[in-house]
Amino acid sequence: MILASHRLRKLLLPVLFAALPGLAGAAALDQFKSFVATAKSAKGEFTQRQIKTVDGAQKPAGVSSGSFMFARPGKFIWTYQKPYDQLLQADGEKLYIYDKDLNQVTVKPLGDALGSSPAAILFGSNDLEKNFSLKEAGSRDGLEWLEATPRSRDTTFERIAIGLKDGLPQAMELRDAFGQVTQLSFTRFEKNPNLPAGQFRFTVPKGADVFQQ
Repeated sequence: MILASHRLRKLLLPVLFAALPGLAGAAALDQFKSFVATAKSAKGEFTQRQIKTVDGAQKPAGVSSGSFMFARPGKFIWTYQKPYDQLLQADGEKLYIYDKDLNQVTVKPLGDALGSSPAAILFGSNDLEKNFSLKEAGSRDGLEWLEATPRSRDTTFERIAIGLKDGLPQAMELRDAFGQVTQLSFTRFEKNPNLPAGQFRFTVPKGADVFQQ
């Protein structure tokens, strides 16, 4: 259990699209609100980079990658494939975290797990401004950026930045209180795919240890 918790701290708990006509040059806030209103489901791939601050300098601390799919509100599958297998899956009520190497499942109430987390932005309800303060954050790297600040102090991240282009989230940056940064980039994004009924229902793998939190 200690090893699993150590691994999970390194991952995003989450923890996040087809172009929309007329939004190519729109401000980030307009693009994002349009995306949230029209993207009922999605799937794609991600690359995640960890950056730590060491002696005042930011240094790479690991890269992982995988795939994701979601259906609003609160249903998603976030799969880490490299450097090792791990699955975060939510069925709208509970969050299941499965460590394949340990054959171990941790179960949490979804409301507690989402809250003001990055996952709430991409996978939660449309009522974002209930949990986040949103504002424009300018242009860089060819993207229009939005900054989301959690209204609750009881959250891992201090600030979350979202980079958009053509009405789609292309990147996220998550900064915690210790100056560590998690960078996410999204590719092969498909908006509103036809996801099978029961896709997000989690089945405990044979022989797995289950821990309720």
